[in-house]
Amino acid sequence: MKPTLPQQDLINSTHFCVLVPTYNNHKTLRKVLDSVLDFTPNIIIINDGSTDETSTILKDYSQLTQIHHAKNSGKGMALRNGFKKAIELNFEYAITIDSDGQHFATDIPNFLAEIQKQPDSLLIGSRNMTQENVPKKSSFGNKFSNFWFWFETGIKLDDTQSGFRLYPLRLIPKKYYTNKFEFEIEVIVRSAWKGILVKNIPIQILYDPAERVSHFRPFKDFTRISILNTVLVLHALLYIKPRDFVRKAKKKGFKRFFLEDILESSDSNFKKAAAIALGIFIGISPFWGFQTVLLLFFATLFKLNKVIAYLSSNVSFPPFIPFVIYGSLKMGSYFVSTDTPLVLDSSVTFDDIQKNATQYIVGSLILASVLALSIGLISYLLLTAFSSKKNK
Repeated sequence: MKPTLPQQDLINSTHFCVLVPTYNNHKTLRKVLDSVLDFTPNIIIINDGSTDETSTILKDYSQLTQIHHAKNSGKGMALRNGFKKAIELNFEYAITIDSDGQHFATDIPNFLAEIQKQPDSLLIGSRNMTQENVPKKSSFGNKFSNFWFWFETGIKLDDTQSGFRLYPLRLIPKKYYTNKFEFEIEVIVRSAWKGILVKNIPIQILYDPAERVSHFRPFKDFTRISILNTVLVLHALLYIKPRDFVRKAKKKGFKRFFLEDILESSDSNFKKAAAIALGIFIGISPFWGFQTVLLLFFATLFKLNKVIAYLSSNVSFPPFIPFVIYGSLKMGSYFVSTDTPLVLDSSVTFDDIQKNATQYIVGSLILASVLALSIGLISYLLLTAFSSKKNK
């Protein structure tokens, strides 16, 4: 299908190329290349060590830029080498399209039209995962990926696994750590962290079980993706989110930031009180070593003010820890009996606590719940009273 005149104008005005990574997709490769050629001759093919008829097919496309890997290195490495070649050829954008025939080259102008509206964005084609022939594991994997992308970046997308994308070549990260399927997660997360707008645009999709060949290995690749997400989550919690917090505070000025984003945030009094309650609960609960991670996770999940929650969690600040432990053991003693009852006085040692671990854990969870509800309720009443007085 040839482009229309308006589409041709878009194509001529955008300095882009199309990357086609391929590995043993000889059934669909020729159809994909021919469909892309209807829109542009600027195609870079990355043959990732194919062992089928791919090399023979590619001899008929000698006019196109080709990269051949001696052995299969993974989709991530194929794309990385494709990006490098595209930058060497001075292209501004690279559109990636899978060679398994599931994408329609007729969607290429849609990417170009969107990039005119928001230059330097990273666009991901959003597929209809509910249509016929879409494997259930693909739909689940996409939802799994969407959740972690949101948690790591704060951006909600409908599709984070589609291979039909447009990348702003000069802006995306230059160095990467992954080579396989998980690369497509790494690149969008780290691009978002750099401040690049990452968004979906709708695309068509075709799942033909007779022709489509998937090289996704469920156990190995899912394990790789899980490990990557673990690393990205830790990096987000320990560096990215604190960095963004400081940047936002600096940009506004710390005084204005404190007044607007913490004390006078747009959150309702209920949500502010809920953030305080969450902080109290996490701070007292026996999740030592994981409190900050859990706090940020639940604050993000329930869309609560992270600063208020974090400040409230400092109920377990070092000077208060002995009182928290003492209160937890005392509370636990009412619900859990032990063979060696703990005497709650200044002679309590960590050995004593270890011997009464169940009593401590149960007590701390009950104490955390009671104090969280009580202080949350008091905070809500005070905030409501303060708001009413201010309005008068």
